[in-house]
Amino acid sequence: MAQIALSGQLTCATAQDASIVLQYLPDHIALSRAEPGCLAFNVIQTAPLVWQVDEVFLDQAAFDAHQTRTRASVWFLATSHIPRSFTLSQA
Repeated sequence: MAQIALSGQLTCATAQDASIVLQYLPDHIALSRAEPGCLAFNVIQTAPLVWQVDEVFLDQAAFDAHQTRTRASVWFLATSHIPRSFTLSQA
């Protein structure tokens, strides 16, 4: 069973988009960290319009469940237009 790690950036084009991220991010982090199989979930603002995202899940099933929940969330509805650049790896 291999852990799944996601790392990358969420990059806003405007201050308005950054405001949306700041509004919805705390709940997104709390819900993600509470998911079964979530080993780490960190989102850190590294510049006014950029967030570094680092996630680790126990296995592919836990990561897939996270993706399914996220796609149906208020977070995704509010932020899906914001570009993301992520890489996945197995540990």
